[in-house]
This record gives sequence, structure tokens and C-alpha cells, in this order.
Amino acid sequence: MRVGIGPFGMALVGCGSAVPAASISNQQLGERVETSDEWIRSRTGIGARRVAGPDEPLTCLASRAAQLALDHAGWTADDLDLILLATSSPDDLFGTAPRVQGALGASRAVAFDLTAACSGFLFALITAGQYLGSGAMGRALVIGADQLSRWVDWDDRSTCVLFGDGAAAVAVEACGASDNGLLGFRMRSDGSRNACLTLAQLDRHAPLLGGLTAQQGGFAPIQMNGQEVYKFAVREVPAILAELLEATGTTPGQLDWLLLHQANQRILDAVADRFAVPHAQVLSNLAHYGNTSAATIPLMLDEAVKDGRVQPGHLLASSGFGAGLSWGAALLRWSGPRGAAQP
Repeated sequence: MRVGIGPFGMALVGCGSAVPAASISNQQLGERVETSDEWIRSRTGIGARRVAGPDEPLTCLASRAAQLALDHAGWTADDLDLILLATSSPDDLFGTAPRVQGALGASRAVAFDLTAACSGFLFALITAGQYLGSGAMGRALVIGADQLSRWVDWDDRSTCVLFGDGAAAVAVEACGASDNGLLGFRMRSDGSRNACLTLAQLDRHAPLLGGLTAQQGGFAPIQMNGQEVYKFAVREVPAILAELLEATGTTPGQLDWLLLHQANQRILDAVADRFAVPHAQVLSNLAHYGNTSAATIPLMLDEAVKDGRVQPGHLLASSGFGAGLSWGAALLRWSGPRGAAQP
């Protein structure tokens, strides 16, 4: 796989996020299952998670985040050519991105979903880079949004403590090579390890005609082998980041930030230690939101941009990893708003 995205570049010029109003603390969760704040924090770093209410479907959260990203970039919905929604928990299995397009009034934009679980946002960002880098499109919104609370077994303390709901979006536009914000990437999948983390269809059939049956729709709650997923992450994430840094001629000392999928604080710390990156340069907000799957990376980026930590020109090494199993890495440079003029 080559490094780079074609004759043009892709600038990251805006961001926005939206999370449900309700936050459930570890202490509150302990009223439902046998757990405690100390047990959860010591193993994951998570202190609370957001859970969507009946008036906060995924479409609503994704649309709010997308509109805020448009506003931050200084665009209107008519400026958009493409909307990519990375999600594993759509409101409609036929696609939720078109609903977001309709909510925004982005009539010129093509919109579709991309499913790659916790790697989804990074994979979608790289995908958008190919459209923009080829010159086929000019402006895009890449959204990461998940509502895994609807697929969690809230009586299973091994999984219910981990996940939360949220959405975030990044506005990207085609640019010259000197302004490129996607400096390189790597992507991997290993379906032989798929059983480590699943949200599988129920094996449920009903009589149809004669001796024929038809499968009934529905999905089982999230199932995860936590130890195997942890070992996978602490082994593969540093390896793919090292490969990417070497390919792009980048040293860890040149990085301003590590922007990793927010799954477990111990994973974040282990990756930082592998590259001798100070923990202060590892962006982390999972204590407040838990694992929001495809939303974690853009949610963290939006928070760090809005509070001033991430500045224009900053270099970020990012990695997404999770179900599939899938994982990837991208070397990103944040540009920030460039004005309303079409590139």
C-alpha cells in the first residue's frame, strides 16, 4: 500500500461533536451490576459514559456533530460533495448517512455508511482522502457515530462498563500538496480473529413454506474476549504506527500528539511508552465518555481543537483498532478553518 493520496492533498479544516445529555457514572452503574468505580477505573480508565435517550437517535447526534463541523469550517451544506458516516449501529440498516444528508440539506452531496467498528472513522477518513486526493471531489464530511448502548447487555459487567454513545465529524477539503493533512496511512484486517469481538446476527429461523424456513432479523448483544482484544491492541497498534512513521520519515519526537482510539487507558499508555512519547502528549477523554467506537477519535480531536491543545500545523499520529479485527494508522496534520472559498 502506497503512502500518500494522489496528486492533491486533503486538509482537515473543521470539526464538531455531539453527545447524549445523560451521563452514567461508574457508581451509578454499580447499582445495576456488581462493579465499582475502583474496579472499572483501574482496568480501563473509564469513569462515566453517555447513553442516548429516546429523543436522541444516532441520526440526531450525527447531524448535530456534522452541522457544528460545517460551522467551524465556515461552510454551508451546499458546499459538500460527500458525506461518509462511519457507524456500526445505524438507525436504518439500509443506511443512515442519507438521513444525515437530508437533515443538513446537503442536496449536492452523495452520502453513504462505512462499517468498520472502532476503526471506522479512521478508515472513512482515509477513504475520503482518496476521493479528494484524486480530484474527483472537493469537500467532504467524515462522521464517526455510534450508539452501542442499544447493543450492550447491561447485566454483563465485562462489556457494559466499556461502551458509550456519541458522534463527531471532521470537515476535509482538497488542497495542494503543501497543505496536505493526510501524510500517510496503513490499514489492516484479520478476519481469522473475528470472534474476539462481535455484534452478531441472531441464529433464529421461522417456518416459511413446507420444510423451508426464513431467518429472522435481530442481533445478539456485544460479545468480547477482553484479554485477547487487549493483547491484540498493545501488539498491533505500536507495530503499525512504527511502520507508518518509518515509511513517512517521521520520528516520535516530531509528533505533537498521539490521537488513538479511546478504548482503554492502559492501551494508550502502553503505546506512548513504546515510542517514548510523554503521557501529556497522549490525547485522552475516555474517562468521561467510555468507548464510543467510531466516534472516539473525532470526539477527542474536536475537544482538543476547541480547548486549544491542537493548533494549526500540529502533527498527530492516529490509530483506530477493534472489531473485525481491524486496525489502521494515519499521520495527520491539523489545518483548521481556511475560509469559505472553494479550493
